[in-house]
Amino acid sequence: MDDFLRLSADTARFTRGAPRAFAFGDGGRLLWFLRSTGPTDAFDSLWVLDTATGTETRLADPRDLCPEPGPLPVLERRLRERIRLTAAGIGSYALSGDGRHAVFALYGRLYRVSHPGATPPGPAAAGAPAPRPVEIATAGPVFDPRPDADGSTTAYVTDDALHLSPGGRISPADGARWGVAEFAAAEELGRSRGHWWSPDGAALLVARVDEDALPRRYFADPAEPGLPPEDFAYPEAGGPNADVQLWVLRPGATADPVRLDWDAGTHPYLSDAGWESAGEILLTVRDRLQRTVLLLSADPATGRTRELSRTTHPRWVDPLDGTPARLPDGRTLTAADTPGGAARGLAVDGAPLTGDGLQVRRVAGVHAGHLLVEAGRRDPAEQQVLLLDPVTGHPTPLADGPGVHTVLASAGALLLTSADADGFRRTVRTADGREFTPGDLSAPLPHRVVPVLERVTEHGVPTALVLPRGHVPGRRLPVLVDAYGGPGYQDVSAEPRRWQAKQWWADQGFAVVTVDNRGTPYVSPAFTHAVYRGFSGVTLEDQVAALRALGARHPDLDLGRVGVRGWSYGGYLSALAVLRRPDVFHAASAGAAPTDFRGYDTAYTERYLGLPQDGPGVYDRDSLLADAPGLTRPLLLTTGLADDNVHPAHTLRLSRALTDAGRPHRLLALPGVTHMCAGDTREKVMALELDFFREVLA
Repeated sequence: MDDFLRLSADTARFTRGAPRAFAFGDGGRLLWFLRSTGPTDAFDSLWVLDTATGTETRLADPRDLCPEPGPLPVLERRLRERIRLTAAGIGSYALSGDGRHAVFALYGRLYRVSHPGATPPGPAAAGAPAPRPVEIATAGPVFDPRPDADGSTTAYVTDDALHLSPGGRISPADGARWGVAEFAAAEELGRSRGHWWSPDGAALLVARVDEDALPRRYFADPAEPGLPPEDFAYPEAGGPNADVQLWVLRPGATADPVRLDWDAGTHPYLSDAGWESAGEILLTVRDRLQRTVLLLSADPATGRTRELSRTTHPRWVDPLDGTPARLPDGRTLTAADTPGGAARGLAVDGAPLTGDGLQVRRVAGVHAGHLLVEAGRRDPAEQQVLLLDPVTGHPTPLADGPGVHTVLASAGALLLTSADADGFRRTVRTADGREFTPGDLSAPLPHRVVPVLERVTEHGVPTALVLPRGHVPGRRLPVLVDAYGGPGYQDVSAEPRRWQAKQWWADQGFAVVTVDNRGTPYVSPAFTHAVYRGFSGVTLEDQVAALRALGARHPDLDLGRVGVRGWSYGGYLSALAVLRRPDVFHAASAGAAPTDFRGYDTAYTERYLGLPQDGPGVYDRDSLLADAPGLTRPLLLTTGLADDNVHPAHTLRLSRALTDAGRPHRLLALPGVTHMCAGDTREKVMALELDFFREVLA
């Protein structure tokens, strides 16, 4: 590998040493976070910033606690895959209700730590100094520990059962999985947890997951033939989903467990849940095709639910973080597209609050009596932080400069993060107006990349062009399309880290083009919904049209030499491009491509394509397998053999179809590699891709 690829691998794409996983505690006084000690340190420690003094304190160093790390429990390893977490050491933590104590799992062992000055939970004398992290005895390898209000009791999962420490198992031994999120929730619905303490610590809301009806998927490492295969339940499009229930368990009480009652047959997806108070639970459920989203209020004593809000869309309701929700004044906040699908907006009690000029992306909460939102106002590549008047919808900017701005809020305190071509800036603002900057120990970005951003075609498709540094106008360049192109992810963004690898590709002698075709987020709901009942046609049409529009504007782009690369949906796009439009795309590198969406998961696939049994033609049109005999261009297929998201069967079946048709291609199978392609594997694959493109586009 060259110097850039080595630096990218050593720094985990320039993320090591950067603070992450922020959480406010103790009424906004404390800011907890995870951070390693520098740009090449993979092991995240637990830190806290005390805004009363401005001091940062490292509370837990994983190397002190576990000098010889063991393997991660299977549940922890799979959760990290679901949330795309590559850091080692402390992967996550949870705060007590008062925000003064934290618990975390480390290689299956459970630890608790308190903020300096806090009284440790348990029998310690009042006013005693906070201890170092304390290991807590458990019944087995720990997953997802959660402390109660004062940190004295911790709930955790081991062997698919919910336990307490101190205490013991509290979930029934009925063969189901308790306290965890099923695959569909963690991978596609944004819910990665399965148990919640009540505010008074007297009860737990617990998910019960029955996966007996689901097919099993198996993984074996061919490089280690002596190891047994691993398997797990996978909800395949058109097939059964997990049966998910919610129960209220009261430790030590004589009352029977209470099951929350909603029409799970009609609304099987549980996308959010939590306690509103000791006497009320709020939960969000979706129907299978995700055209209807309900916010329900539940009585924990009886399990009875009542509907608070209903959000519908004739195609699908796109998730909008922070909605649906109940506002402090009792009104309900929901997502609401403006007429004609021009903007993603908000409604209060069903009445529109925002208009076409604002693309709302996330509701971060309530601050100073106003709604705190992340939204786009000028360019889809940028994001601002705004305060919205909850009555008039009038926006007041908090962070409105060029770039991508995000926010975290609690009890009047704010953490604002701003990212632009110059890097990242983080500012903590306390309720009384003081400011602090959490330390960032990550490596500086090697390139200041300012891509040429343009909207092209009649659809206003966002595009970006990155040229080699020092490019001399008039020198023709082969084109490399480097894009994702699928729902849920925006490639063309002012966030600076994502352009570093694209600049490396450009410096190898390519004009690097990125296109956010219709179906991708943040342009408008109508733009996103254009892939309803069909991925391939819209995706390929927009990529071709955008590429030609850019070629007309930038004559140095040699459209007679066009390569395309991508991973996951981007891998699908790459293979699709050379199979169906070899007149435009002359070579492709397709990584982890879902080649037939019948083999992908329910919650993602059916949201866009519907049920396979209701529209088999939709799935036939989007499958790549029947296109195999027509391959005429060089194609490199890559798959991780431990990929539990896009199973290697997708790539191997396409390779088999190509072989059966006598069509030459290249196959790179990576033993032990998952969908994340963690470690230095991604950079090693990039080096191999470079050799491939240099050969076939020469």
